[in-house]
Amino acid sequence: MPAVVDKEKCTGCGNCVDECPVEAISLVEEDDKKYAVVNEEECTECEVCIDTCEQGAISMKE
Repeated sequence: MPAVVDKEKCTGCGNCVDECPVEAISLVEEDDKKYAVVNEEECTECEVCIDTCEQGAISMKE
């Protein structure tokens, strides 16, 4: 299952975007808040983003 981002925990720092080896994560802005979004079709489930996220905002979808 692909990674998912908890918008409430995500600070929009972009570390996961920089570290994703397949460029499956992007930052979006909504209501003056930036957060990461994972493209489920491109995600290879490598979990690099989970290890990178200091806020614990990314997990694997069950």
